[in-house]
Amino acid sequence: MAEAPQPNSTFPCPAFFILTGIPGRGGAQVWLTLVFGPMYLLALLGSGALLAVVQVDSTLHEPMFLLLATLAATDLGLATSIASGLLAVLWLGPRPVPYVACLVQMFFVHTLTALESGILLAMACDCAVVVGRPLHYRSLVTKALVGYAALAPLKAVAIVEPFPLLVARFEHFLAKTIHHAYCAQMAVVELVMGHTRANNLYGLALLLAMSGIDILGRITGSYGRIALTVLRLPTREAHTKAFGTCSSHICVILAFYVPGLYYLTHRFGHHTVPKLVHILFSNIYLLLPPASNPIYGACIKEIRDRLGIFTFRKGQF
Repeated sequence: MAEAPQPNSTFPCPAFFILTGIPGRGGAQVWLTLVFGPMYLLALLGSGALLAVVQVDSTLHEPMFLLLATLAATDLGLATSIASGLLAVLWLGPRPVPYVACLVQMFFVHTLTALESGILLAMACDCAVVVGRPLHYRSLVTKALVGYAALAPLKAVAIVEPFPLLVARFEHFLAKTIHHAYCAQMAVVELVMGHTRANNLYGLALLLAMSGIDILGRITGSYGRIALTVLRLPTREAHTKAFGTCSSHICVILAFYVPGLYYLTHRFGHHTVPKLVHILFSNIYLLLPPASNPIYGACIKEIRDRLGIFTFRKGQF
């Protein structure tokens, strides 16, 4: 364990930090592995199965299923980027993490989160075209998918790269102990000695860019067009079928963005919301979408049918 800092003491850039997990829980936090462990296992098995099915079956090499496969790959990376360290801290107690590894984890967590937000946006546009212009689906979505596939990773890297750089510029820290289960950007910034206004403003700007532009702008706009199209349909059966096409995707969006409110509680409820709540919600925010997204994939008939055939064939050997 790192020594507790004395008043007014600072440390030079440390070789490593100490992750403590959930503050104030002590040995009781080991029980949280019964929550986060199965979530990570579901993310691994579910996303891995989706990737295998889409890769093996050439009939699924269509824009909708390729988006699902991209989402599954992103989920695997996002869950793996924190789960192994998280489970080790919860099970074994405080653990050291190298300074560079902490910055790398911070980069990948935020990059994959931004990438997932972009993929959900593309899926919302996909649903809008399916419902609104089904006859032109193949030509429109194929062009959009090619453009998005080329730009989305670059966009995610570009907007997230300043995060670790803004932390790396600090040369002195108030402590070496991070009271968190992974290298969260805000938890690390709390330890630095210096002005952190740029870090705070950039974190808030990124949140607004993801939540404000993606949700309030493009995703809401896509579903607004879907709603208008559905209301023009002549029968109730057509209404039900159209809404059923995109209802599962709405649940995926809610699972991704609603836990993100933990960041707002951290920014604006610092003195009223317990730190335990911040940390629990930050971990749920990163592990719940990867665990729940495979369920969305299994709700699609083509994927469900292929999963059944794939499982049956594997059981024969």
